[in-house]
Amino acid sequence: MKTRLTDLLNIEHPIIQGAMAWISESQLTSAVSNAGGAGVIATGGREVKWLKEEIKKAREMTRKPFGVNIVVLDSTNEEMLDVVCKEQVDFVTFGAGNPVPYIQKLKEAGIKVIPVVPNLKLAKRVQDNGADAVILEGLEAGGHIGTLSTMAHMTNVIPNIEIPVIIAGGIADGRGMAAALLMGAEGVQIGSRFLLAHECQVHRNFKNRIIEAQDVDSVITGYTTGHGVRGLKNKFSEEYILREFAGASSEVLQKLAIGTYRKAVVDGDIENGFVMAGQSLVPLNRIQSTDEIIQELTQECSLTLQSAVKFL
Repeated sequence: MKTRLTDLLNIEHPIIQGAMAWISESQLTSAVSNAGGAGVIATGGREVKWLKEEIKKAREMTRKPFGVNIVVLDSTNEEMLDVVCKEQVDFVTFGAGNPVPYIQKLKEAGIKVIPVVPNLKLAKRVQDNGADAVILEGLEAGGHIGTLSTMAHMTNVIPNIEIPVIIAGGIADGRGMAAALLMGAEGVQIGSRFLLAHECQVHRNFKNRIIEAQDVDSVITGYTTGHGVRGLKNKFSEEYILREFAGASSEVLQKLAIGTYRKAVVDGDIENGFVMAGQSLVPLNRIQSTDEIIQELTQECSLTLQSAVKFL
């Protein structure tokens, strides 16, 4: 399947693996790239030394293109940028902040730049400053979210910018992928589906909780504060939401949330930790290899696109 995204990144399938902090490391990244997508190493909460090591490991496991996600608000972002420039990774995605001040440095190093943007205004701004593509992430996504849905993002942004648009948020199967392409996207970013990959190193309890989840198990903590985070219902989320709507201060809520994601991902505590996952949960029902996931996504996408002609 050829799109402007596959041409831009020299990949087989228009699929970027979402950058999930404490999860997206060299093994998952290289597996996605080897399967024809574009793997991404997530630097959120990590040290610079760790990134250097993970890039090296990924290159030992794949010769295909892969990228690195940099969190703009992290105190280490400048050092992370220096590493990716020195290592000449294929592309960089940005999140949590304004990426414009960093685009030129990456472009001069020959690295493609694909920021995650929350609205049309920033999409136009990064386009004008040399970004190669943008990622629009709807509030159906797992983890930190914005305020616009995936459909609204596609409706508002795709017709109004020229660079390729990648859609994220609630896309968990080939039908969602086909819908994004029909709306004019050049590819999709998928995170939660890859949590169930054999190559994903997240704790098995985390995977089992996702497999067992029902379609109504998704909740948002912190939405009233403007800093929503999506995950699955559990003891932590119930306590957080109870305090949030009782008027607890941001300091109290922040203290309650600190460390809960790592507790779930690394320690496997799925009651006191937060199991971040997107809203499209029903397709996330079994563990597969990364290659199987991508084959299933692309085959279902192709069949869905072929069947669309019946409406003409």
